[in-house]
Amino acid sequence: MKHDHMNMTMDPVMQECIQACQDCHNECLQHATQHCLEVGGAHVEPKHFRLMLSCAEICQTSANMMLMGAAHHREVCGVCASICDACAASCEKLDDMDSCVQACRRCAESCRKMAA
Repeated sequence: MKHDHMNMTMDPVMQECIQACQDCHNECLQHATQHCLEVGGAHVEPKHFRLMLSCAEICQTSANMMLMGAAHHREVCGVCASICDACAASCEKLDDMDSCVQACRRCAESCRKMAA
């Protein structure tokens, strides 16, 4: 018996969003654990640090939801955009966080398009 696999051709806007989410996840997780923890001070202030980890988590979840073709991916992308915006604003206030700010902004913009 032959099995027909689902057509894996994905909308380019969704592909771009998945990539933006994965990039932001990597950037926030790596920056939080390798830069912020080393620098200390304001970089490990609980509100900022939790926001960075929350951002990494929601970005990974958003990417996964889109990859699975989950019915609620648009709602999750909307939440992801909000958290990315907050993370970008928090990171902007600190030194050497530009790459994180940029990744969060790109992801927020891409997720807003998906959520629309």
